[in-house]
Amino acid sequence: MKNPIRRPAPLALALLCAVASVTLVACKPSANAPASAQTAPAAPTAGIDLSGMDKGVKPGDDFYAFANGRWQEATQIPADRASTGVFYTVFERAEKRLSDLVQGLQRENPAAGSNERKIVDYYAAFMDEAAIEANGLTPLKPSLDAIDGINDLSGLSRYLGSTLRADVDPINATNFYTENLLGLFVAAGLDDHSQNFGYLLQGGLGMPDREYYLSNDAAMVANRDAYKAYILALLKQAGTPDAEAKAKSIFDLEMRIAQAQAPIVDTQDIHKANNPWPVADFAQHAPGIDWNAYFTAAGLADQKTLIAWQPEAIRKLSLLVASQPLAAWKDYLRFHALNHYASLLPKPYADLNFGFYGTQLAGTTAQRDRWKRALAATNRDLGDAVGQLYVRQYFPASSKAEVEKMVSNILAAFREGVDGLTWMSPETKKTAKEKAETMRVGVGYPDAWRDYATLEIKPDDALGNALRAEEFEYRHQRAKLGKAPDAGEWWMTPQTVNAVNLPLQNAMNFPAAILEAPFFDPKADAAANYGAIGAIIGHEISHGFDNLGAEFDAQGRLHNWWTPEDAAHFKAAADRLAAQYDAYEPLPGLHINGKQTLGENIADVSGLQAALAAYHKSLDGKPAPVIDGLTGDERFFIAFAQAWRTKTREAALRAQVVGNEHAPGQWRALTVRNLDAWYAAFNVQDGQKLYLKAEDRVKIW
Repeated sequence: MKNPIRRPAPLALALLCAVASVTLVACKPSANAPASAQTAPAAPTAGIDLSGMDKGVKPGDDFYAFANGRWQEATQIPADRASTGVFYTVFERAEKRLSDLVQGLQRENPAAGSNERKIVDYYAAFMDEAAIEANGLTPLKPSLDAIDGINDLSGLSRYLGSTLRADVDPINATNFYTENLLGLFVAAGLDDHSQNFGYLLQGGLGMPDREYYLSNDAAMVANRDAYKAYILALLKQAGTPDAEAKAKSIFDLEMRIAQAQAPIVDTQDIHKANNPWPVADFAQHAPGIDWNAYFTAAGLADQKTLIAWQPEAIRKLSLLVASQPLAAWKDYLRFHALNHYASLLPKPYADLNFGFYGTQLAGTTAQRDRWKRALAATNRDLGDAVGQLYVRQYFPASSKAEVEKMVSNILAAFREGVDGLTWMSPETKKTAKEKAETMRVGVGYPDAWRDYATLEIKPDDALGNALRAEEFEYRHQRAKLGKAPDAGEWWMTPQTVNAVNLPLQNAMNFPAAILEAPFFDPKADAAANYGAIGAIIGHEISHGFDNLGAEFDAQGRLHNWWTPEDAAHFKAAADRLAAQYDAYEPLPGLHINGKQTLGENIADVSGLQAALAAYHKSLDGKPAPVIDGLTGDERFFIAFAQAWRTKTREAALRAQVVGNEHAPGQWRALTVRNLDAWYAAFNVQDGQKLYLKAEDRVKIW
């Protein structure tokens, strides 16, 4: 399956645009976690990369270049990557470990039916190129035959319902980037928090975002032309008669779908998303689709209520189902069946798919090695099975304990920061502190693991394995409907290099794989750890209080707990931060959208401030040591900027700016402009490029 460009979601706020998945009430120790004695280094290291800095640049002119300039000049992006940087470095380490684990399992020949056997067989099937070539399109024949058998609107509705799938990726939950016209996300209700509901989400596009269809930017026009050519080439490869006319029909239908979709900024508004529709009333709310046929095929006919996240988009998409020619829909569905599984079809299909999604949209010039793709697919569909092995082997109890202590310190610093706010009323402060005090923090791995006993994996059926895994995941998510939410549920596997805040659970997950150097190094001085992983921890804490998180209370309920005056002050500060990011121009004529990235930028500013306060408190009143000629605050801020070092191909950078809720790393590093301590640490003066007057520095929490 193709590797789409992901974006974060209001129901789960992630640290970054996911690099890859290899993806204080703390978690109790797992039976699978190793016991490890904690050892303290005698002489801590600086924990930063001195050789990657460019000290010829004034920090006040370009702090990112000061911290990363030599690294930026010397670094080459691997041919099979759209970008590189610290996240990729840490991901590579996790990937190598996972490869070692899988190879070890292959030598052990695990028992039939075990998780270990499923991992081995899934990986082996993906690697069996000869079988994939021999099978051709045969594994897709049931799907293609079902599409051919659609004869009327009810049949089309049944097929669309039968292919409804759950979106379990928190980085993608409110824009279900999939060929499926709609997606399902299962989580606690926004009004009724006592049970899980299904959220229906817009989808249906083959390119990452509606702007790829609607923007007049020259690069987007080129992407559209390349996509049209790709549709045609894939149809011809499959021997489709009258491919030219069908390719045009498919693109024209997707253009209408893009026009129907809600834009990102509207999708981020939680209040616009809170639309509980009785299942019996869908025909009234969104006429067009035969909803009885759709929900019966989707296994949702017994649900009383579903929540329409983008109601107007769902109405328009439903109308398209009824108004557009049946033949156009069948051509569209056939193309997307081929497209979605192209990487598991014979090489000509996979190469065409990579040429568009890898080279055209991301700028990569070489396909990733097959073993890496096999590993990623295995990890995606058997994530918890792989994760159990990962934490047992690579995540010591000492690291878990130290990170939990840092989390506790940063949460305490955040609460103290709330106490120090002069503009906030006592009643709002009280609720904010209660939320911080009760935030559930998972470090390393979940308390409970997924059970894959009913998932059938075959050693010679790569595409079948993927199909069965998608269906397995959908059934798992659907089974949660109507049940009480699990406050301890994890939305990332332990081997994911990322972190996430979960507003509906008032919880955070910090997977084991991100708790590695240079983000977290047990041998490094506290300044570097607080500047890197500490700022990440602070970022996720602050997501509970950003423009979205502040809408939820300590129990994860959608609840306005602000006084009108406090809310107005918060909005004014947020607007100033949005304007600050609007001014950044990553590519000529292409500016960051300050509103689109606002939640992440608030979390960066507030999280960095909380991490700095926690670092100072960790010194217990003692002066910070000077290491390699750098003070503690200097090392703290440099570590933060180096955590965001990244080098990205132009196509991928454009995709991120247009369609992602995170600013690119180079501009996230400039968060420091808003902290008074940065000016003092580096003697930043008026007249330097990054200088902001004290009254222009944004302080929210």
